[in-house]
Amino acid sequence: MREKEYLRQHYAAILASAGMIFVVSGGVMLTPLTVLAVHPEEAAHAWAFGLPAGCLVLLGGMLWRVFRSASSITLSMQEGGVIVLTSWIVVILFSAWPFVPVAGLSFSRAVFESVSGWTTTGLSVVDVTRAGPMILLWRSVIQLAGGAGLAILMMSAVVGPTGVGISSAEGRGDQLVPQVRQSARLVLMIYFGYAAAGILAYVLVGMSLFDAVNHAFAAVSTGGFSTRPESIGYWDSTAVEAVTLALMLVGNLSFVTAWFLWRGRLSTIIRNGEVRLMAVLIPFSAAAVFLFTCRTIYPQLGKSIRVAVFETVSALTTTGFSTVGYGNWNAFGVFLLILLMLVGGGTCSTAGGIKQFRIYLLWKLLCWEIGRSFKPQAAVLERSIWEGNRRVFVDDAKVRHVAVFIFFYLVTYVSGVMLLCACGYGLGDSLFEFASAIGTVGISVGVTSARMPDAALWAEILAMFLGRLEFMVVIISLLKLARDSRRMMTPTMNGGT
Repeated sequence: MREKEYLRQHYAAILASAGMIFVVSGGVMLTPLTVLAVHPEEAAHAWAFGLPAGCLVLLGGMLWRVFRSASSITLSMQEGGVIVLTSWIVVILFSAWPFVPVAGLSFSRAVFESVSGWTTTGLSVVDVTRAGPMILLWRSVIQLAGGAGLAILMMSAVVGPTGVGISSAEGRGDQLVPQVRQSARLVLMIYFGYAAAGILAYVLVGMSLFDAVNHAFAAVSTGGFSTRPESIGYWDSTAVEAVTLALMLVGNLSFVTAWFLWRGRLSTIIRNGEVRLMAVLIPFSAAAVFLFTCRTIYPQLGKSIRVAVFETVSALTTTGFSTVGYGNWNAFGVFLLILLMLVGGGTCSTAGGIKQFRIYLLWKLLCWEIGRSFKPQAAVLERSIWEGNRRVFVDDAKVRHVAVFIFFYLVTYVSGVMLLCACGYGLGDSLFEFASAIGTVGISVGVTSARMPDAALWAEILAMFLGRLEFMVVIISLLKLARDSRRMMTPTMNGGT
């Protein structure tokens, strides 16, 4: 009996927190209506955003009002994972609503576009040449909100003891300052500061205000949705590409690293393992792509260098913008982009992938093991790396956690590639496209389209979702929900406690 009462109280707190997330997300759904000031002809579509937004706010308000008294209960990270999982699913489904009446998508394709936006992937089944400004802005807005994360949006408004558990479950465990709400607000201040600077920079280099808003939102969130089918390549401008590169790189940084950058603590940034890895990967990869791929395809030296740098940064930061197509690329260039997409961006950033911190840790483990062979057997080695401003000592538990994550990641990747192959796509295209989906990247070789089979579509939906929330959170949250449901439904024995 005590166990059931305990579960009721904690799930009441879970529903209260989910309710607040729904209210905030409902408010986000109203932002596309701002285009009516410039495009009054879009008024016919206003209901497609206002109705689901109202339903989401009403649902969230009811949950918060009914279960608010339980919001002071401290929840574990597992329970925070339940909040994150259920909230993301509900918000994604409501966010898919406008794509059906406005963009004319089927349910599956509307969910795909919504998942791609919230997970900051950028793969799309919307024909942007026919889409109106309201639906184009909505795609960019959900990428901006998805990059920040539902937990950060909710915690900046109201937070209780659940705050740290929710942010950790969503992959944002590091706090900028000890106070959770203040930390969330600082994250949003940095994030929206980048977006505002990006809009201004894009306008200054020649973009229209509408294009600048959409591309700045997509760049800082490492999302990749564009208002043009040619993506950034539409402008064929060195200045536009330079602005985009800067925004992609700051979006790739963890918010903790960005906070140190704002405060001028360069020494802390330089010793960060992720920053060091990125400082090696980007120039090495860009040089390799230039020498073995771009130099023979693009005869102009400046163009080939620009393409090599832009495409490698876009793949590594999991942004997904592109300046060229990949149909004429050789196998070396395509394979290198696949590897960069699998590596991914920084931990606690808007980027996806395996994450640079895990790859850097594996590299350090390799170096330590080689170094051990040259030391006495009785020697005690101190294994530590810098993560943000913290010196992290690497124990066996940390190594196991990284190994298990990478194992799940690669098993899912191989399974998805096999499924795409079974749907009739070639091995090379399947390797590239599923790496883009699971890494939440968004660059494509043409596999993802409105005509793709539903099996391939839902495989990519699952990959994007797992890639954004990370595998263990989803798996543990589902297992916890199943276990707690079974316990709640089990009859209490007479005389039992």
